[in-house]
Amino acid sequence: MNSIELSIFSSRIEAVCEEMGEVLRFSAFSPNIKDRLDFSCAVFDGQGELCAQAAHIPVHLGSMAYAMQDIVNQIKWDAGDMVVLNDPYMGGTHLPDVTMIAPLFVDDELCAFIVNRAHHADIGATSPGSMPLSTSLNEEGLVISPRKLIKTGELDEDYFKFITSHMSCNDSARGDFLAQISANQTGLKRLDSLLNEIGHQQFNQALGELNDYAERVANSALSEIPNGEYDFVDYMDDDGMGYEKIPINAKVKVMDGEISVDFSGTSKQVKGNINCPLSVAAAAVYYAFRCLMPTHTPACAGTFRHIRLSAPKGCLVNAIFPAAVAAGNVETSTRVVDVVLGALQKALPDAIPAASYGSMNNIAMGGKAEAGYPVWNYYETIAGGMGANNSYDGLSAVQAHMTNTLNTPIESLEYHFPLRVNTYSLNHQSGGQGKHQGGLGVIRAMQFLQDTQVTLLTERRLFAPWGLEQGSSGRCGENYLDDKKLAGKTQFLAKAGQVLTIKTPGGGGWGSQ
Repeated sequence: MNSIELSIFSSRIEAVCEEMGEVLRFSAFSPNIKDRLDFSCAVFDGQGELCAQAAHIPVHLGSMAYAMQDIVNQIKWDAGDMVVLNDPYMGGTHLPDVTMIAPLFVDDELCAFIVNRAHHADIGATSPGSMPLSTSLNEEGLVISPRKLIKTGELDEDYFKFITSHMSCNDSARGDFLAQISANQTGLKRLDSLLNEIGHQQFNQALGELNDYAERVANSALSEIPNGEYDFVDYMDDDGMGYEKIPINAKVKVMDGEISVDFSGTSKQVKGNINCPLSVAAAAVYYAFRCLMPTHTPACAGTFRHIRLSAPKGCLVNAIFPAAVAAGNVETSTRVVDVVLGALQKALPDAIPAASYGSMNNIAMGGKAEAGYPVWNYYETIAGGMGANNSYDGLSAVQAHMTNTLNTPIESLEYHFPLRVNTYSLNHQSGGQGKHQGGLGVIRAMQFLQDTQVTLLTERRLFAPWGLEQGSSGRCGENYLDDKKLAGKTQFLAKAGQVLTIKTPGGGGWGSQ
């Protein structure tokens, strides 16, 4: 294929993912999917290697790319099947992220897989929002090991009812699952059309050429990193169970564009839920190196051929069942990015920015049916400030690194839930000072209109986002219930009328003033 043909082919399979995302967004019931866009869509080849993805959530997509081959090899696939899973130890990330996988057969030959992953605010956990202060996976909700939800075109109604019976908002949950199914069905139709047009052999040939091209582009960028070994350590604030200053250590070894990242020296897995499976750590590593590549680099398996990672079994980023992992996907993955970028800064001092706000600032909440409201569950991540670099100030009030979600609009939040947003503003003076200033975090204050169970899973409340080249650190975040300062990870009952205020961290500054 010439360069134009290859570009068109790449765009066509990316368009499949984009259309899947639009179907999922506009057919979902929950604000978490339709407003925050907490979902991802991708296409994989018949062996489970990544072909294309939409520009959705990095932690979803990187972990799928790492784990899909193992998942698809576990199952005997038939045309019309669709598998559902969320088990972090069998290809998932954390339990609220539910994955749907559909095989595409052409002339009885398995050609590709269509996949989407969406965050469900209620997955049957011990607390509303399904992000509890947990010490075991079993406390975090319903664990779905890979199983066919649709068998040769027929929905397994009994299993579907079993899944949704664990969720308090049953109709909404059912609607979100059906939206995921619809998104995959759309992807199957569009990819089937492409395969019928160009043929299976030509499709595989084009995929091979696309992966080879991506490998060349990626290798060209990675070869700009000087050979050597670069290490960095940063810390998780705590695990919510009394253990603080939890180290994540990364040693990045570079040899002529070949990259290995070793997490030896990282803390052992902990009692709290900041542990994560290796697939989540892989997503963070892939993301960090993807940021060094040109924007036109295809999102396919060839992009990551020269990146390897390892972590001791049973450590924080390669946890062993049944370690709790609810916050590992959102908080620990973010710190892994900081650690890898921190190591790379020693090799590329002018290319790497200061640390961004470093926490998805997770709020999970819910309440009983009363005062005109049904039973409700809600989950939100809140933006912060990006780190500055050698050319620009950091961006303010953005979702950075491993998340790519939107905020929930105030109108949607107040329409769906018994909440009133009193403040939504920039967190002034939260960005680190320097030649270039770190971006500002935000202040989001919500008043509860009924008694509400709340869980906070937040980071960078003890260890600030670091600056670079004598730039100062960003300001740590803070959490308050009325005037009472809260821990970074906590669970409580908020009474009607009380106000929860989240002040998110700013990014680190770059350079001396």
